[in-house]
Amino acid sequence: MLRFLLYALLIWFLYNLVFRFILPVYRTTRQVKQKFREMHNRMQEEQQRQQGFNQPNPEPKSSTATRNEDYIDFEEIK
Repeated sequence: MLRFLLYALLIWFLYNLVFRFILPVYRTTRQVKQKFREMHNRMQEEQQRQQGFNQPNPEPKSSTATRNEDYIDFEEIK
């Protein structure tokens, strides 16, 4: 009879340990990992969008040609 009670208590403690501690911790860590992955993906997408907006447009070459034509040589007068 005593052995039966000890086994019953052991089973009850193991049941509580698994369903009240181990399973909730497992589920919580899985959810936290999933949220971190989602946040990381959102941050990468946002960085890619910002990099697309920050790229400068190349200047047309015709504007550099006009700059050279507008240059006047300096002559020193004594």
